[in-house]
Amino acid sequence: MRITSWSLRTQTAIALALLMVLLTTILTAWVGRLAGTRLTAEIGQSLSETTFQMAEKLDRTMWARVSELRAFATLPALRDPAGRPGEARQLVDGLQDAIPLFSWIGFLSPEGVVVAASDGLLEGQDISQRPVYRQGKDGLFVGDVHDAKLLASKLPDPDGRPVQFVDIAMPVDAVGGGHSGVLTAHLSWRWAESIEGTFMVPLRERIGVQLFVVGVEGTVLLGPDAMRGDTLDLQALGRAAGGDNGWIIETWPDGEDYLTGFALGMGHDDYDGLGWRVVARQPVAEALAPVRTLQRDIFLAGLGFAAAFAVLGWYAVGPLTAPLRRIAEAADGIRKGDGREIPRIDGAHEITSLSLSLRALLDSLLDSRRDLRDMEDRAHSDPLTGLPNRLGLETWLAEATARCRRESRGLAFLAFDLDGFKRVNDTMGHGAGDELLQEVAARLRGSLRGNDVVVRLGGDEFLLILEGPASAAEHQAELVAARLIQALNEPIETSDGTARVGCSIGIAFWPHDGENPDDVRRRADEALYAAKAAGKNRAVVHGSAADGRVARSA
Repeated sequence: MRITSWSLRTQTAIALALLMVLLTTILTAWVGRLAGTRLTAEIGQSLSETTFQMAEKLDRTMWARVSELRAFATLPALRDPAGRPGEARQLVDGLQDAIPLFSWIGFLSPEGVVVAASDGLLEGQDISQRPVYRQGKDGLFVGDVHDAKLLASKLPDPDGRPVQFVDIAMPVDAVGGGHSGVLTAHLSWRWAESIEGTFMVPLRERIGVQLFVVGVEGTVLLGPDAMRGDTLDLQALGRAAGGDNGWIIETWPDGEDYLTGFALGMGHDDYDGLGWRVVARQPVAEALAPVRTLQRDIFLAGLGFAAAFAVLGWYAVGPLTAPLRRIAEAADGIRKGDGREIPRIDGAHEITSLSLSLRALLDSLLDSRRDLRDMEDRAHSDPLTGLPNRLGLETWLAEATARCRRESRGLAFLAFDLDGFKRVNDTMGHGAGDELLQEVAARLRGSLRGNDVVVRLGGDEFLLILEGPASAAEHQAELVAARLIQALNEPIETSDGTARVGCSIGIAFWPHDGENPDDVRRRADEALYAAKAAGKNRAVVHGSAADGRVARSA
């Protein structure tokens, strides 16, 4: 039977159903492609930001440990061990108690014999053939991650895994010249696992996200247990080794495609780093699952409308053909991008109903597009606190610096973190820590003025930027810093009890401390470190004393 021999009702019903399926298919494909592209870029950028932050955190932690040993090596008991017998052992035990990340600390004689060691381990043994002595006697030596040898049986891992260390060694200058010995330390690799856990907290809602730390030879130093010790040959690692920080879609050895973010640990201050590369990955299929769900919902809604319109078309006869042609032309215009709505067609009830229903469908699809925009907005904010994240900061800074240049105004950067936050997490649990961060965010919002912004950079690190006249920037920043410290010193109630934290703040000013906002933010970070070194729970203004910093306690 020829289609043209069917009744007009049947032809109209079939035509309307096919039209709606076609329109739904076109819009589904368009929305899916648009959403997939944008969501891929947003997730990739987020993974890239995470690897950069973790690489920076690893290098900063290593720099801090090296700096602590350097300071320790200047103590008189090590520079003149013969004149102060017995003190060296007490000092190394005290340092290990103060900084448990050091699994073992030893002071070696100039010949390589362990003179004093934490808990007395290896005392009296000759380790002159070990790299910590052979390279540490000539200058600072930082060795890459390796399995424990001499201490493997003396410091077993509580989980039964191989014990791994990072070595630090340096010569100790004697009082009368020359070297009095070599100061060595084994840094437990578990500190890196702790940092990884911190960075995984905001990523736990994303299915399949994994973090890796890879050595210069491509060996997996930190990552899933099944992959530790494996050698990876990835394009992302090559680009990271060249100093690039970004993301790509890459096929991994298991044959699956992953969104892969990467960054290189480039050291910190006078610590050159060990060339560690940090990689974060998420399966592409998992990353784009929300897009597939959205496409399915749109398509099912379109099929439902198609069935409804087929019923309406059954009642349409001759006079409906012209209005239907107008509807088809409008739908084709939408497909080509020449139109944005289905016109309202007055006349027969069925035709009017059809045109209004099509408009409703298009509105529904446009609402879905607005939902996609909402997804983009969420990518610029921290899911735990609701504060802007690093992506949101970049957008705000671009607008604020342009506005300040036009109006001859300045920005004050207040970089701060919470003193004692780790203790809250360790003693009260991560749930209490999350509640504390949410309350801190609420208190920060209460201190904002119209053009100010506060950003959560990650963990317990925040950045508050004040906008105002450059002439009053320092005075205003110090007032705000004092109020901020006072507000955050107030007890915070959580489900697990009352928590208390402090606040150390570093302050720098744009454009006074640099034309590039990133440089200013780094100077604010340097001032933050000075605030912690000065006793914490205070603010330090960059460049306000001879040494570049002055601490002001709130």
